[in-house]
Amino acid sequence: MSSLYNIFIHLLIFGMKAFSLFNDKTKKGVEGRKESLQKVKSAFSRSDKVIWMHAASLGEYEQGLPVLEQLKQQWPEHKILVTFFSPSGYENVVKKKHIADVICYLPFDKKSLVREFTAQFNTHLFFTVKYDYWYHLLEELKNQNARIYVISALFYEGQSFFTSYGKWMVAQLRKNVDWFFHQTELSWALARSIGLNRSSVTGDTRFDRVKQLRNRDNHVEYIKEFIGNNNKAVVFGSSWQAEEKIAEEVLERNPYAKIILAPHDLKRVPHLKQIFPDAVLYSMMDGSQSAGFSSRVLIIDSIGLLSRLYSYADVAVVGGGFHDAGLHNILEAATFGVPVLFGKHYKKNPEADDLIAAEGGKAFEKEGPAADFVMFLINNEDALDSMAGNARKFIDSKPDATRQIIEKILF
Repeated sequence: MSSLYNIFIHLLIFGMKAFSLFNDKTKKGVEGRKESLQKVKSAFSRSDKVIWMHAASLGEYEQGLPVLEQLKQQWPEHKILVTFFSPSGYENVVKKKHIADVICYLPFDKKSLVREFTAQFNTHLFFTVKYDYWYHLLEELKNQNARIYVISALFYEGQSFFTSYGKWMVAQLRKNVDWFFHQTELSWALARSIGLNRSSVTGDTRFDRVKQLRNRDNHVEYIKEFIGNNNKAVVFGSSWQAEEKIAEEVLERNPYAKIILAPHDLKRVPHLKQIFPDAVLYSMMDGSQSAGFSSRVLIIDSIGLLSRLYSYADVAVVGGGFHDAGLHNILEAATFGVPVLFGKHYKKNPEADDLIAAEGGKAFEKEGPAADFVMFLINNEDALDSMAGNARKFIDSKPDATRQIIEKILF
């Protein structure tokens, strides 16, 4: 079975290199990996003890960050390495302030590449977030006596682990991972059903992360002036085409709604300008002029603002759930006591079901009913306040997953 895995890795590398000829995002990942080895060689020595967090993308990074920060406090002399598989994670984080000594792409999971990369430093502790497993990497780290954990692990029915050909992959996890910290009871039970018994249910570390967001300065220049005193603000976070259709309908039906659109990809900005010709771009806002404040649509054409923008929202519509792109982070909005609406494609997001059950969120099959519900909320203050309060209570009710994880790792 290991030979089949090696074939898969070679096909993955070939496929990504071929696709990179036509896709800028994939090209960034392929080209970026050429720099990873030199980055760790420049920053680390073989004697450096390193805490290493791997995240597939930006969402997993945010999920693992509270644990990484606590580990750094426990071992301040250790250096920090963060690796990504996806350019969307790497590109967002590398431009921000962070605690890592090195941020780079994870090398492709070939034995020779992994061995050379990991030989540049001493991995004291490694953890991957959620479900991004690379088997040669785990094997090499275990051979080097690194401690290996999975943070906010999420097993779900239909994964390859629960098939006949998944037995080899499960055996590698059983052999190499010291402990799984599961998000849910269901994940824990499914893992134990295939023999992954070194585990506990600690909850989702994203709740710890979003609780932290409330305590920082969430001011975004010009947003309060744009919304005005008597208008309702609907923030469309990480929007795709479906969410933009909802925004169009709300705009047509309510003269007092203010729309803030933060697209999932900034390449959509010119398209959004065509749909909303009277919209103002955030980059063009100027405090000395009031022209932008009179517009009803604000397009966010820069990254890094969305989680702060939710603090201004009366209603949030979060993208990715009306198709198979994957639902974006709904907790960043809920933590500010904002009702959260989204599409029904979210099978990998158990927190969505929990938020709905708490009556702080609602999912929709089609855009039309979602627009209807936005209208209902912004026209019914009592319903809006009730759902907003439920969203905040939902976040507050979650346990301190980070504390439980750190206690287990340390003791």
